[in-house]
Amino acid sequence: MEGLHPDALLLLFKQYLQIEKNASPLTVTNYEKDIRAFTAFMKQHGVTEYAAVSYVHVRSYLTELHERDYARRSIARKLSSLRSFYRFMVREEMLEHNPFTMASTPKLAKKLPGFLFPKEVESLLALPDTTRPLGCRDRAILEMLYASGMRVSELIGLTIRSVDVSAGTALVFGKGAKERYVPLGEHALCAYEHYMREGRSLLCKHNKNDALFVNVRGEPLTDRSVRRIINKYVEQASELLKVSPHTFRHTFATHLIENGADLRSVQEMLGHASISSTQIYTHVTRERMRLVYNQAHPRA
Repeated sequence: MEGLHPDALLLLFKQYLQIEKNASPLTVTNYEKDIRAFTAFMKQHGVTEYAAVSYVHVRSYLTELHERDYARRSIARKLSSLRSFYRFMVREEMLEHNPFTMASTPKLAKKLPGFLFPKEVESLLALPDTTRPLGCRDRAILEMLYASGMRVSELIGLTIRSVDVSAGTALVFGKGAKERYVPLGEHALCAYEHYMREGRSLLCKHNKNDALFVNVRGEPLTDRSVRRIINKYVEQASELLKVSPHTFRHTFATHLIENGADLRSVQEMLGHASISSTQIYTHVTRERMRLVYNQAHPRA
């Protein structure tokens, strides 16, 4: 769009997301895709400046998305991206108003997070071959994800100084550059120490850096690498398991609440800004309780 140099604006917005919001690379990529798609749509309709976009244009765009059978969740994400982009431009005094503030987000059905049963967790954790450096690493990754409930972005951000073995904790940097300590149980700490002795020291022979988890060349692991590692063991364990790195986070929270942990403590460990984000796990445990009751009670 001519007046505000869209590429330069988008670059500024991406820097804002990365630096001030500490957004993940995937989030930044999705925002950029959503903004570029809307920009292309408006150009097709003769609108060449962001300042010229009105609520009527917003409604027109949403109508097109519905007609093209976009899922409600996809539309909600696009709205969120564009609303944030315009909020940023208003904040920076590039525009006077945000036409997306009046657009209502489609109502989404509450989707309960998937989780693993304890026996499924145990079978996954036992799969890595800990006689090999990469197996030591993979076991430590799986154990630490399950023990702490940390996000994958937090896991790959760990350094060799992040874990305090004596305290049984790891210092992680979460969303919005907020740091917190997460607990690591005995099994996770053992896997971590074994990896440091028999895994990382060998993997980092020729590539010195301070990333905790590294690949075969001694380079820091990426989000995608962790997903590939987990998928490898899921395929070995069972074709029926549907597991992502986030499943370990959901499993961590679900098992804690099932065993009596209070919501506030779980909220703090997960790094949720609002307790409403944590309350979803009470629904998970209720659903599981109902399932067990229906299967086991003679008069269910």
